Amino acid sequence: MEFWESVRLNLGSPPILFFALGVLSVLMRADLRLPEPIYVGLSTYLLMAIGFKGGVALAEAGLARVWLPGLGAVVLGAVIPLWCYALLRWGLKFSAVDAAAIGAHYGSVSAVTFVTALQYLRGLGASYEPYASAFLAVMESPAIVVGVVLGRWSVRRGGLTWREWRQLAHEALLGRSVFLLMGSLLVGMLSGKRGLEMTEGFLVTPFQGVLALFLFEMGMVAARRLGDLRRVGPALVLFALGMPLVHALIGFWVGYGTGLSAGGAYLMAVLAASASYIAAPAAMRLALPEANPTLYLTASLAVTFPFNVTLGLPLYAQMVRWFLGHFP
Repeated sequence: MEFWESVRLNLGSPPILFFALGVLSVLMRADLRLPEPIYVGLSTYLLMAIGFKGGVALAEAGLARVWLPGLGAVVLGAVIPLWCYALLRWGLKFSAVDAAAIGAHYGSVSAVTFVTALQYLRGLGASYEPYASAFLAVMESPAIVVGVVLGRWSVRRGGLTWREWRQLAHEALLGRSVFLLMGSLLVGMLSGKRGLEMTEGFLVTPFQGVLALFLFEMGMVAARRLGDLRRVGPALVLFALGMPLVHALIGFWVGYGTGLSAGGAYLMAVLAASASYIAAPAAMRLALPEANPTLYLTASLAVTFPFNVTLGLPLYAQMVRWFLGHFP
């Protein structure tokens, strides 16, 4: 499939069109706003469904096939904040604590970007490892821990206290998104294919509609942050557009080099290119209150997220075609 045809396919999909509708509703000042409980319910459903289906696939595949790419995903999540910190701190002259917080967001992952990539692959007719959501689950926490350690060290020039380590571990490992993903993954592994058949009417059939509604809300959330672009400056905007491309390239080779198929390596690229806007902000507010939330939220939510779900997904697919000669 040609690049521009894949762009058209992605931009013409219902979830992305609803995302655009959400952006438009804010720009035109339409009287639309989803209540917070509905937003929480939608995100809870998506995380449960992703984790559960990934757990079922993991049970069928066996750990022997998953451990190496899983290890690659963990390492990737841990090292991305390091070079992001170095670039932001010494190249772009951000403060140490802001560089650490932003780096944590870019090492962590976006579940909704991942889900949108799954729908995009299905639209292309591309196959991929169905247990790929396990990589989503294991990439969330390492970046948060690394970012907080970098930030706390820069603020105090010393390590964290035992109480701070406990708070950090609780937020990184038992935060809502991480706990839901890991817990649902475990439930899927234990219940297997029979469990999937029992819950198909809830966790499979409504998935596309729930994703479309959630992206509609995310479009509104992202549009409300567009005004902050003037405050963060062009350097951070360029960082938020450029680093996903670099990380996608690295993520693809990590996935392909650890034995994943072209579709699986594509998903690893998407995970590496994404930036967290749920788990990481919550952890930064708790562990790095000195960091400026306008910087890391605007970069991840107003720049990287819209870029990834609109143009990034077909760009990363084209990258796979360049390297492998075909995709799907």
